[in-house]
Amino acid sequence: MNTINWGIIGCGDVTEVKSGPAFNKVDGSKLVAVMRRDAAKAADYAQRHNVGKWYDDAEALMNDAEINAIYIATPPASHLPYALSALQKGFNVYVEKPVTRNAAEAQQMAEAVRKGNSKLVVAHYRRAVPMFLYVKKLLDDNAIGDVRTVQIRMWQARKPKLVADVATNWRVQPELSGGGYFHDLAPHQLDLMLFYFGEPEYYSGFSLNQSQATPADDHVCGQILFKNKVVVNGSWCFNVAESETTDTCEIIGTKGKITFPFFGKYVTCKNEDGEETVEFTHPQHIQQPMITKIVAYFKDETPNPCTIDEAVTLMKIMDSFTS
Repeated sequence: MNTINWGIIGCGDVTEVKSGPAFNKVDGSKLVAVMRRDAAKAADYAQRHNVGKWYDDAEALMNDAEINAIYIATPPASHLPYALSALQKGFNVYVEKPVTRNAAEAQQMAEAVRKGNSKLVVAHYRRAVPMFLYVKKLLDDNAIGDVRTVQIRMWQARKPKLVADVATNWRVQPELSGGGYFHDLAPHQLDLMLFYFGEPEYYSGFSLNQSQATPADDHVCGQILFKNKVVVNGSWCFNVAESETTDTCEIIGTKGKITFPFFGKYVTCKNEDGEETVEFTHPQHIQQPMITKIVAYFKDETPNPCTIDEAVTLMKIMDSFTS
């Protein structure tokens, strides 16, 4: 493929800035068409983003002969059926996170990838963002010695400012999202743990609906033991006071500590040589570095930046925390 010609299924909030415009800014990539079930909104998106074609039916979009890759950016409930259809038709596929509602659905997707000849990448795009690659370099350079424990705290109010405010809040409808805000935010955090520390050996946790404000559980706790003996403990609570909100990750080793927010722009490293904080400016379209890697992968130039098998492991961890 000389050019990866994209069709987007589900051109909602996540595609407005984070991802959509990047498809036209990466070399060898072009956004050809978008689809949304609301025809007026699909047409409006296409007009505002200078996209040549729009559809209100996914099958119609996938029948467009100009398209050779599909980006699925709908709520998680429809990720699996759209991905299965796209893979069956021979498209390479990029799927938003969480890849599915649960591990069983993710395994179905993985099996479809194995049976076919198409490629699939999962949108754990923080793997390609410079700030999180800087953390990985600190770890690889042994800046804090041997890692012993990781503490993740994501505590937010009932309407988290980290989450887009939309009219129909599908994120707290488990039948659509797989759970609640945990399912929306934790994939970014837990995938980075897999990216940094490798294969897990054991994981468990629990969840509950403390506030009863929505149908979804709003408090999740979990732990992971990695095969390299790194221990991760995580706490996600979405019913705290505004004054007590936090987004922190502390990676503690034998020589110091790395601290950073998953949704912020700094990394602090404290070790025997002192303490340094590095500030970052994220890309305008935060998925663009990942999309650059995906385009190269679809062209057979580089490895897969995030495989479905890695996403299956992630979903197994999330299931163990919430089931």
